[in-house]
Amino acid sequence: MKERILYEDKEILVCHKPAGIATQTRQTRQKDIVSELKNYLGNNPYLGIVHRLDQPVEGLLVFAKTPFAAKELSRQLTENTLNKQYYAVVLGKGFEKNTELTDYLIKDTKLNKSRIADAGEPGAKKAVLQVKTLSFDAENNISIVEIRLLTGRHHQIRVQLTDAGFPLLGDSKYGTKEAGQKSKELEVGNVALCACRLEFLHPSTKKKLDFSIKPEGKIFQNFNI
Repeated sequence: MKERILYEDKEILVCHKPAGIATQTRQTRQKDIVSELKNYLGNNPYLGIVHRLDQPVEGLLVFAKTPFAAKELSRQLTENTLNKQYYAVVLGKGFEKNTELTDYLIKDTKLNKSRIADAGEPGAKKAVLQVKTLSFDAENNISIVEIRLLTGRHHQIRVQLTDAGFPLLGDSKYGTKEAGQKSKELEVGNVALCACRLEFLHPSTKKKLDFSIKPEGKIFQNFNI
């Protein structure tokens, strides 16, 4: 686990979660990032979960090592000053210009899925993201897009991009039949989504911290990023 930690001090810890491992799970035989980090820290440590990534998604996570840090980072998340950016590989040519997608989502806890809803539907929550296409692979008809989340809804990126006509590769839950066929052809096993950049203010020093990674997923190697 130590090699996955990008930064650590007395208050916070930033790590690179690989695809296929849950942020946290109740299944005793399945390892997760929270358990791995607690084992690394030892002595039954405090570890506050500020935000999560879906199990098949790779990327950066920040954890709080004190209740004060948890409160401050959660405040930044609520106030949208904790900036999260993603790379995703989608089917199709992508968006012709920088685009802001605004939808309303409803989460079905029994199915662990979210869906697009009308604004007035009970339980619907506003979901907003900004997206731009970085590169198009014409031979395979796939694009890599950069996403900035302005809200943090359940499965937001996966639902909104599929609804916009650009399903993520490797996404068996929300992807289309065509995206599934392309994923199989290109051997994409996990959702082609990576939380590649994380910016926030340190809870105590207020210094701006900026972390970035390159995706490990094979499909991302089709693009020069």
